[in-house]
Amino acid sequence: MEVNEAIQALVDYAVRTGLIGEEERVWAVNSLLEGLKLDSWTAPQAPVPERPLAEILEVLLDDAHARGVLEENSVVYRDLFDTMLMGRLTPRPGQVVERFRALRAESPQAATDWYYTFSQDTNYIRRDRIARDMQWKVQTEYGALDITINLSKPEKDPRAIAAARELPASDYPRCLLCRENEGYAGRVNHPARQNHRVVPVTINDSPWYLQYSPYVYYPEHCIVFNGAHVPMKIDRACFAKLLDFVGQFPHYFVGSNADLPIVGGSILAHDHFQGGHYAFPMEKAPVDREVEFPGFPDVKAGIVRWPMSVLRITSARPERLVELADRILTSWRGYTDEAAFVFAETEGEPHNTITPIARRRGQAYELDLVLRNNITTPEHPLGVYHPHAELHHIKKENIGLIEVMGLAVLPARLKAELAAVADHLVQGTSLREDSLTASHAEWAEGFRHKYASFTAENALGLVEQETGLVFARVLEHAGVYKRSPEGQEAFLRFIRQV
Repeated sequence: MEVNEAIQALVDYAVRTGLIGEEERVWAVNSLLEGLKLDSWTAPQAPVPERPLAEILEVLLDDAHARGVLEENSVVYRDLFDTMLMGRLTPRPGQVVERFRALRAESPQAATDWYYTFSQDTNYIRRDRIARDMQWKVQTEYGALDITINLSKPEKDPRAIAAARELPASDYPRCLLCRENEGYAGRVNHPARQNHRVVPVTINDSPWYLQYSPYVYYPEHCIVFNGAHVPMKIDRACFAKLLDFVGQFPHYFVGSNADLPIVGGSILAHDHFQGGHYAFPMEKAPVDREVEFPGFPDVKAGIVRWPMSVLRITSARPERLVELADRILTSWRGYTDEAAFVFAETEGEPHNTITPIARRRGQAYELDLVLRNNITTPEHPLGVYHPHAELHHIKKENIGLIEVMGLAVLPARLKAELAAVADHLVQGTSLREDSLTASHAEWAEGFRHKYASFTAENALGLVEQETGLVFARVLEHAGVYKRSPEGQEAFLRFIRQV
């Protein structure tokens, strides 16, 4: 495909996906020419066959680099450039909001179905990159856990990192979640967002916005963020906002990362939730011990059969869940049980908080309250209730909302490393002498004799199975109260005093 054909193909794509109207073709071509720094264009005489969007953009990017318009031929610069091109074909924010509101008047799901497809059509969610992610399920004693190796987030290249050091300090946009990202051109240390559109939602009488994550880890992975750049906080108002959102969008779950380091999310400075149209493993986990809270006979409550410490409360009246959740949170914030190694604070530093998740079950409202504690010790400097060192070869990062619910988001390095582990197991060669597998050697040697044989056909699948079992242990480490009789009795001690 040559450049004139690629321009035609891109305009055809925009018309076909509804980003522009048929009557906007000439305007679209001229806008693309401006972005490409071309003075003229000759329309192809024959119709241009449909091509994947990524393939069309690749032709235009290669040509732009050859002509010196694209200064660096690296992923960061190419992303800045192709986002600029797609931004020229993306409807204005007002048009997007109008369409979303019209569909929402019909049904909330019709609105989100359209908006999710739209966010992919604009290439804000890059379908071709999401398709690279590795995903599988592993049966454990807690049910089937979801595992993904994220390959869709591009790694920074050295030239972009060097260029970023030379940029003057900027606090605009203040963070990646701020409303000001909508339409922003980006820079080498901040992604371009000309093709990004957000939709306003009112939550608990305050202005919030809905968007999708560009790195969708699960179906319709959305982000709901406060219109103001204010820190995340788990409190009574947070519970009310979560339940208000699922009241408006009953087909979505929504949850919040905790509000303390180690057990919290990666962006604690901007109040936000994550949600989507997906039933996580934790949602499918049953309650295996019902409990009662005095004064709340209308609220069903229980401990969930899950490696982390989860209280599930359910009621037809969301305001009752807010009342009880606030009581549980207030109690947990100040709760110490030295015998269970639970400390509310040490040297003035608070340790206890909650990761809350809201959903609907028919007409009922449901809150899962995951008890978290971020205390550290010399033995566990990254956190006592955090993956311990022997599991860091698989997962060292914080256990945030998504992992809490049973989806392991594992680092891209594992694609090559797990494949190399599988190769060594097939060949019977040393794992310790290969830099790709040395950190996994003790683990792999531990299950080497668990299976009858490792073959080229089954080895990677078996390694992936064992990886899922490691993730189950990761969640057990992150659980404040273990699943042992002693751990569950300590959990009940907390519940009784609430």
